[in-house]
Amino acid sequence: MELSQLEVFLTVARERRFSRAAEKLFRTQSAVSQTIHKLEQELGETLFDRSSREGVLTDAGKVLYEYAEKLLNLRSEATESLSELRELQKGKLVIAANEFTALYLLSPLAEFRRLHPMIKITVQRSLGSHIPDDVMNYSAEVGILSYEPQEPRLQSIVVYQDELVFVVPPNHPLASAQQVNIHQLGAESFVAHIVSSPYREKVLQLFKTQKTPLHMDLELPTLQAIKQFVAMGNGVALIPEISVETELSRGELIAVPVEELQLKRKLRLVYRKDASLSHAARAFLKVAEAMAADHRGRYLFQRER
Repeated sequence: MELSQLEVFLTVARERRFSRAAEKLFRTQSAVSQTIHKLEQELGETLFDRSSREGVLTDAGKVLYEYAEKLLNLRSEATESLSELRELQKGKLVIAANEFTALYLLSPLAEFRRLHPMIKITVQRSLGSHIPDDVMNYSAEVGILSYEPQEPRLQSIVVYQDELVFVVPPNHPLASAQQVNIHQLGAESFVAHIVSSPYREKVLQLFKTQKTPLHMDLELPTLQAIKQFVAMGNGVALIPEISVETELSRGELIAVPVEELQLKRKLRLVYRKDASLSHAARAFLKVAEAMAADHRGRYLFQRER
């Protein structure tokens, strides 16, 4: 039993004559009759009372009529839903990010929401080291990393270049300095993030190479907490620039250039190479690419693999 047969069956039942059904379907009456005959043979039931010229349904025909309507309505709903997905009128996108990489998403997500307000987006918080697995295990369709993934099955696109900045409160003795050297930081009390990262290891190695002590007397669980604590006049911090732009613009924190400190970090969007990306995910990548073209500078769109 095929949907095309059910369409013919419903048309005959609604028009109540084979001839009128044939006209509506732009087919010959003979073709319509053959379709109904074949359907009856497959079902082993007579669907129309042939003694009536009005195309009256038999009991079997009445039962099939209800199911045929449901099946064809479901087909219409499926077609409409797929069309809505293509036109980005519905759908869902899950992105895996950590506290730091989620900051990049704010601008692209704002633009994406403006363009596609019907798409539901979930930014799923995860440890940076777990994000490749989240994407490979289908927990998220897209991930954003602060390091180059080692998983060869992931497609990687560099979308942003961030830089580590040295920040102090406005009343700090170094706040008015045009530049400092790393040895001047040996006496400072640093507020650090409690989660270790490759960035942190590079900082530790840099201080070690420069034979300068690095006093990390306090560790806090979030970037927001670190910024607020330092702004209150408690110590100094090395923090991603993207996370502190607002505080710098307001003058709540001061960024002081460090001569030896040139630590840049690329952020990458990743997804499975073998994935058939959803319409929502493809649209998000287009937004990221457009932002790189419009803003340039720190925003990028460079495929790595």
